[in-house]
Amino acid sequence: MKKILQNVVSLFVIVIVLLLIIPLNPFVLDILFIINISVSLIILLITMNIRESLEFSIFPSLLLITTLFRLGLNVSSTRLILTKEGAAGQVIAAFGSLVLQGNVVVGTIIFIIIVLVQFIVISKGAERVAEVAARFTLDAMPGKQMAIDADLNSGLVTEAEAKVRRYKIQKEADFYGAMDGATKIVKGDAIMSIIITVINFVAGIIIGLVQSGMTFSEVLQVYSIATIGDGLVSQIPALLISTATGMIVTRAVSDGSLNTDVATQFLAQPQALMIGGGILGILGVVPGTPTIPLILTSTMLLSLGIYVQRNMKMEISQEAAVAQQEAQYVQETPNEEDYYKDVNNIYPLLSVEPVEMEFGYSLIPLVDDAGGGKLINRIVIFRRQYAQDMGFVIPSIRLRDSASLNPNQYAIKIKGEAIASGEILVDYYLAIEPSDPAGEIDGIDTIEPAYGIPSKWIMPENKELAEIYGYTVIDPLSVMVTHLSEMVSQHSYELLSRAEVLQLIENVKGSIPELIEEAFPNIISYSSFQKILSNLLKEGVPIKDLVTIIETILDSATVTKDLDIITENIRVALKRTITRKFCEGGQMKVITLDAELEKVIVSSMAKSEHGVYLSLSPDVLQKVLLQVAENIKKFNDISIKPVILTSHVVRVYFYRLIEQFYPNVSVISFNEIANNVQIQSIGNIVL
Repeated sequence: MKKILQNVVSLFVIVIVLLLIIPLNPFVLDILFIINISVSLIILLITMNIRESLEFSIFPSLLLITTLFRLGLNVSSTRLILTKEGAAGQVIAAFGSLVLQGNVVVGTIIFIIIVLVQFIVISKGAERVAEVAARFTLDAMPGKQMAIDADLNSGLVTEAEAKVRRYKIQKEADFYGAMDGATKIVKGDAIMSIIITVINFVAGIIIGLVQSGMTFSEVLQVYSIATIGDGLVSQIPALLISTATGMIVTRAVSDGSLNTDVATQFLAQPQALMIGGGILGILGVVPGTPTIPLILTSTMLLSLGIYVQRNMKMEISQEAAVAQQEAQYVQETPNEEDYYKDVNNIYPLLSVEPVEMEFGYSLIPLVDDAGGGKLINRIVIFRRQYAQDMGFVIPSIRLRDSASLNPNQYAIKIKGEAIASGEILVDYYLAIEPSDPAGEIDGIDTIEPAYGIPSKWIMPENKELAEIYGYTVIDPLSVMVTHLSEMVSQHSYELLSRAEVLQLIENVKGSIPELIEEAFPNIISYSSFQKILSNLLKEGVPIKDLVTIIETILDSATVTKDLDIITENIRVALKRTITRKFCEGGQMKVITLDAELEKVIVSSMAKSEHGVYLSLSPDVLQKVLLQVAENIKKFNDISIKPVILTSHVVRVYFYRLIEQFYPNVSVISFNEIANNVQIQSIGNIVL
């Protein structure tokens, strides 16, 4: 039984194909017509109750199956109409008699109107919407991918959640691409139903007059009922499916089902309801108008508008009461001057916070928990995610307002010094501009602070239009959190204190005490270990696998005491981790160094009391930096962090050569790439 249920769709499609060949009994045809109408109605109701298109991702396939089912029934009904003198079952006869009402001309006109509405209005509109949605969805994919990467970097989502969101974006693109083709089927079905109806009518008249010996009036009566009935039985399910198609491709941005959204958004405008009711009431007293229906409708709209407005006023008064309590609390709080009269309150100002974020007074609602601010919660999520990914716990981030900043400005500080700043428009959305926008959107030009991408601050009412045009739209809080997380991630190596290193060592000691006793402090000192971990964090290498790091140090320390060489050996030991960071789909896109250039770099290595450094001539250095700048532009189109691939010998020195000019470029060696990865060079740096 289970196997039969699993293959029921396949069996159903085979039965549909057989309908085109095997004659059916009128009773069986009646049942199949009723099933067709029921399935079409269910599909329409499903499309009205889903929140997003992907909840009904099988719709394109269902569209093909239901269309084939209708065509199979059309062929079977045509066979019965032409061979049984119009006797094609009770369903067709009932629909034909219902529409005709004894008048062939009026019934035919009604049928033609239904067909044209389905063909010209609904099918054509759904086809156009599906085509545009497919194009815009594909255009918006890079921006959506960047938004996911930003959320992942800021700790808003986990790696698993990011994978789910990327998969959803891919499925969405596939869905709208399939819908673009599937709507052509709806259009072809409408055309075919008209052709079948004409064939039934013309062929029925010819057969009735020539073969059956019926009079023209009898032929017209019999075959018009059968033809119109057959056409309606096909067109009603087709109309339902076409409407469902339009519904599913127009579900752009929604917080609920269509029923919920319509009710919520209509009831959010009580003044419109009351004005509409008033106008209908005025029309109701005008002589010659249908007074009773107009007055009844006017009364209903006015009552509904008054009820909704009363509820909205109650909500506003409750919010005002909460705001008054908050204002009273602020008045009772001692002011700054009184607070610092006590000299003991000044000493805390002398301490330097590891990470601080200052903001102007307009941004306080984003921070204040009591007022619904979510910044603290988002920072907690980021710290947890960063610890899981990198193996290092970011220190607590101090949040404070500052009178020295502009109202919409914020500043990020590391150890008391500002490293970045930005401005947020709280009542706007940030729209990140795609490489090829489908249209222009009104807004205030700006630069996205975390990644330096051209963007615009747009009004909330333009959010949906911007997304349709391919912009990536981000709320103000996410902009600020993303910037904070990027800056903290880039400077995490500065935040790795000796106390944190000791805590990490104690954590390993709890499970493998022998390893810690062997390594510290006889083989390596705590300060040297801190330096190695800082080097790894500076280049974005996770230090989560401390056991492997310490074991590699023990193996390397017997050969060399050079921390740079030990760090390089650790990177090789962590090659699977490094590969995962830069590899997508088993492929890694990189920029390579020419062999001659590497020889020049090796020959320019000089040793001093502070270690090895490169003594390249200014001309060579300038050429290298210019080529690096040209090559990393190639990564802009593929939304991947630039990676330069070098030999193991020159990696660390080449990184130090370019880090001050291009801090966001990663430099890795061949030894740090897993064996199962395909390397694709998209650029080469030569002398």
